[in-house]
Amino acid sequence: MSYSLQLYTLRNAISEDLPGTIKKVAQIGYTQVEPYNFVATAKELGAALKENGLTAPSGHAPLMSQDQDEIFAAAKELGITTVIDPFLPAEHWQKAEDIQATAEKLNAAAKKGAEYGIRVGYHNHAWELESTIEGRTALEYFESLLDPELVLEVDTYWAAVGGEDPVELLQRLGDRVKFIHIKDGPLNKDNKAQQPAGQGKVPVMDVIAAAKSLEVGVVEFDDYAGDIFEGITQSLSFLDAAGEGVKA
Repeated sequence: MSYSLQLYTLRNAISEDLPGTIKKVAQIGYTQVEPYNFVATAKELGAALKENGLTAPSGHAPLMSQDQDEIFAAAKELGITTVIDPFLPAEHWQKAEDIQATAEKLNAAAKKGAEYGIRVGYHNHAWELESTIEGRTALEYFESLLDPELVLEVDTYWAAVGGEDPVELLQRLGDRVKFIHIKDGPLNKDNKAQQPAGQGKVPVMDVIAAAKSLEVGVVEFDDYAGDIFEGITQSLSFLDAAGEGVKA
């Protein structure tokens, strides 16, 4: 299994020292990262990734509110092949017509992305699962409206906080899911309470196994009460050890 790190996890360290932070990520043992809002930092980030032998298969960018050509050009520069829109607030997920409009926007973004050789996806929070449209979660209703080439990155922690069993959700979404966010904790909305993988209430390895078309599992903390570098180290150690156990 291939693991990456969502760089939003280290946003404070990155704002102080981007090259040093990327170097530390590589030293911990990550080989891939998932940048966020990368247009402004593309040159500096690209240099740091290259210097430390890291790749960025996916990245987060607000495709529905910022210049798409700029985003896709920066993604291409960084070697990002899937750009994922990371966030659309809860009010957009309450009515079928609003969700239809969002799907149309993302389908259009995917057509533009294809001109750059880049795939487009969407990443959920809790509210896409808390809301029900025509007898299913808003996320699943949304998925049914997406063109075939679009992908989902399921944040499995927020799916659970939103009231869904992440294993069952991933099974229902099937091949659409190419990325997941791996995080753990007490399954509440207190970001500071999040924990390294394997230390909270998420059945992390069952979740990973349920995503049958998974390309990359992305470690993320929205926040953390402890030393964040220790947190991401413990997550990777758990995943590597659990993966060895599965192979054995």
